[in-house]
Amino acid sequence: MAWTLFWVGLVLVVSGSASGGNVTYDGRSLIIDGQRKLLFSGSIHYPRSTPDMWPSLISKAKEGGVDVIQTYVFWNLHEPQPGQYDFSGGRDIVGFIKEIQAQGLYACLRIGPFIEGEWTYGGLPFWLHDVPGIVFRSDNEPFKLHMQNFTTKIVNMMKAEGLYASQGGPIILSQVETIENEYQNVEKAFRDKGPPYVRWAAEMAVGLQTGVPWVMCKQDDAPDPVVSLLHFKYDAPDPVTSNDFDGDLNESLGGTRNSR
Repeated sequence: MAWTLFWVGLVLVVSGSASGGNVTYDGRSLIIDGQRKLLFSGSIHYPRSTPDMWPSLISKAKEGGVDVIQTYVFWNLHEPQPGQYDFSGGRDIVGFIKEIQAQGLYACLRIGPFIEGEWTYGGLPFWLHDVPGIVFRSDNEPFKLHMQNFTTKIVNMMKAEGLYASQGGPIILSQVETIENEYQNVEKAFRDKGPPYVRWAAEMAVGLQTGVPWVMCKQDDAPDPVVSLLHFKYDAPDPVTSNDFDGDLNESLGGTRNSR
């Protein structure tokens, strides 16, 4: 699922390079280097195009008024076998983030690792299924071990290239497991293993010290300091956001239109 994010606050034009800065927030808006920002974001998933297409796609998004490019990180592409990583060709996420920076836009890195992007197995590697005792997306030690390893791998890659805003880069927000995409929709199914997983994921992510806020999408029990992105709801100290403006699938299939 692609969600569109805008932060309610004073409108400021983003010009030149959108790199670097101290990223904070309050109940009104996202704040970059002390300036309130109203930001419109759009999704471009790097593996759904080729590297030679990225400059044109990002340029068109910018021309359309987008300030922030967001993308998932596709775990099953990057770690097809345990501990064997691939960031070549269309998997070059570092190159993709650098192109965003070159065009003067911000980036939101949605590490997942489970993604709702109409992607096979939610982006999880198939080999995870064979890990003894594993239970996906829950307070389960085998899953948390592999999830943390991959998340740390991606964060360290971004740090090594100086791509977080705190380092002068374009990444102003990160999202990771429940911090993952809309985990609240399934959290109750995991009973007493759901809430501890939310807390663990938040603590793990914040502990990676990226210097930018971490977010969860529509997660009421998101622990501080993680930002819970609620759709047009005010929950201080988190800012009001609009999470998505996608097409109405029900209407496209001949059903009744659902208004937002």
